[in-house]
Amino acid sequence: MTEITFRRATVNDAPAIAALRVDSWRTTYRGVMPDAYLDGMRAEESTEMWLQVLNADLPTIAVFVAEADKELVGFAAGMLLMPEKFDLNAELTAIYLKPIAQRGGVGRRLLSMIASTLQLQDATGLLVWVIAGNQAARQFYEQMGAELLVEQPFTWDGLDLMETGYGWRDLTALRQACGE
Repeated sequence: MTEITFRRATVNDAPAIAALRVDSWRTTYRGVMPDAYLDGMRAEESTEMWLQVLNADLPTIAVFVAEADKELVGFAAGMLLMPEKFDLNAELTAIYLKPIAQRGGVGRRLLSMIASTLQLQDATGLLVWVIAGNQAARQFYEQMGAELLVEQPFTWDGLDLMETGYGWRDLTALRQACGE
């Protein structure tokens, strides 16, 4: 595999970020969520949201991308939480990787970059939500030392689902678990 580079996301990355998110949902949640919902997802709709996030350029929000041969193979996003949830003041809001970038340290590196950047903004803990049926993501968070906080029902776009909340209360320990 070619070398993977990491950098802060720019507005120009919004379409690729949105496309990766939609592709990942279709792959990961097939059989967990209705096919009609997954097939109806459109990257164009997600692009608008990512354009707003990236144009805002706020220090309380961090978005990083991973590239191989100038192709986006992963991204992660996080932000400070106000108010705190579960006594955690930051949240990992997204982390998605193309299959070619999985299980090679890309996710760990992106997670570490989010934790490090938010720590500079006074984050002391990090929360992440995952659809309960996403066993691969749950295993990843557990391997990185996340504490299981809650499993609860929630509604997403009219779908009744179960979500699981994980948290890290020590961001320095999280960065060490990521191999930093």
